[in-house]
Amino acid sequence: MNEEYMALKKNKTWHLVPPQQGKNLIDCKWVFRIKRRSDGTIDRYKARLVAKGFKQRYGIDYEDTFSPVVKAATIRLVLSIAVSRGWSLRQLDVQNAFLHGVLEEKVYMKQPPGFESKKTPSYVCKLDKALYGLKQAPRAWYSRLCHKMQTLGFIPSKSDTSLFIYNRSNTCIFVLIYVDDIIVTSSSDEAIKGLLKDLSADFALKDLGDLHYFLGIEVKKHSNGLHLSQAKYATDLVKKAGLQGCKPSLTPLSSSEKLSL
Repeated sequence: MNEEYMALKKNKTWHLVPPQQGKNLIDCKWVFRIKRRSDGTIDRYKARLVAKGFKQRYGIDYEDTFSPVVKAATIRLVLSIAVSRGWSLRQLDVQNAFLHGVLEEKVYMKQPPGFESKKTPSYVCKLDKALYGLKQAPRAWYSRLCHKMQTLGFIPSKSDTSLFIYNRSNTCIFVLIYVDDIIVTSSSDEAIKGLLKDLSADFALKDLGDLHYFLGIEVKKHSNGLHLSQAKYATDLVKKAGLQGCKPSLTPLSSSEKLSL
């Protein structure tokens, strides 16, 4: 919680102002989560401050809410190009991604529980940057990232705006974006290093190394290509339904079922 609060302060997410009469004031809460690796072991503990966005009023606290996410077909296409050309695949994670988005609307929020200012406990937070839970947070984050990518010379694909392409002087880079998860593949490893350096100047970037787990898909590299599987995702679904003790079947349909013509 302390780490998250300090990150919010460092990012200048809000500044305290006296409460104003007639202004819509939204609440916030702490959300705790355990992030696990593909094998089920604990990766890290996360605490996140989330705004109660359901109290926002359309036209007053927010306008647009969209957040483009990369299509599954685009991911498969880029992976197949990378494998056929022998390019390396890197996975990146943007820490506190939504906090980088700049708000265009005036949004007021109560001070975080447990971290109220001792000098001005009655003051409220006027949000300057987006916060998790706000309806416009995904749109604000995508807008900021898209602007940064375009200044670096990338062009968003017309068929999928979450795919950014850089193709200059014999160097080709593909960047896939799914909210705060990013896949990068390029014909040059030096180009990837340069891109990471440029993005790190604006965002808190975490290099996760070679692509291994993305959107519930496990990626294993072999000498003749990539093996994609959703074993962990399927196992989690089975656990959620409480069907771990069921007998396995070769087909999803009963073998004794009689079918008419």
